[in-house]
Amino acid sequence: MINMTSLADKGLRISKNAFFNFMISKASGIMKKPVKVGLLLTTAYEKLTNSNSSESGFSQIKEIGLRLVRLVKAYYKGTYRDIDTKTLLLGVAVLLYVATPLDLVPDFIPIIGFADDLSLMAWFITAFQEEMQKFQVWEQGSVAVGHS
Repeated sequence: MINMTSLADKGLRISKNAFFNFMISKASGIMKKPVKVGLLLTTAYEKLTNSNSSESGFSQIKEIGLRLVRLVKAYYKGTYRDIDTKTLLLGVAVLLYVATPLDLVPDFIPIIGFADDLSLMAWFITAFQEEMQKFQVWEQGSVAVGHS
């Protein structure tokens, strides 16, 4: 079982390092280019869905990561705007970090290589839990009325 608190703590440390700050600046540029956001969402989605792990904590983080992908997609489609711009920027930076093959621990090292990605996701989930829950409620309501 994955300990969300320790993962979030590690993710907080990652969120303060120079590489993640670089990802934030890259995310800022990408957010102005919807085509690049689309490519990022596709890459992040593929990476999240191709990660094989039967750990329950991983599947929870993976589901929330996929929700983050859907949130950013809904924002760019114009169907969901109830999110702070800084939160959206950090969410895009997290997805960029997850999608980028260069990070602190290379992803070709099984499980360990994906651990820093998971840690950063856990930090984002913990820090922006309210925003993610608000989107989940909106998303469930949209699906219920057929406006996804």
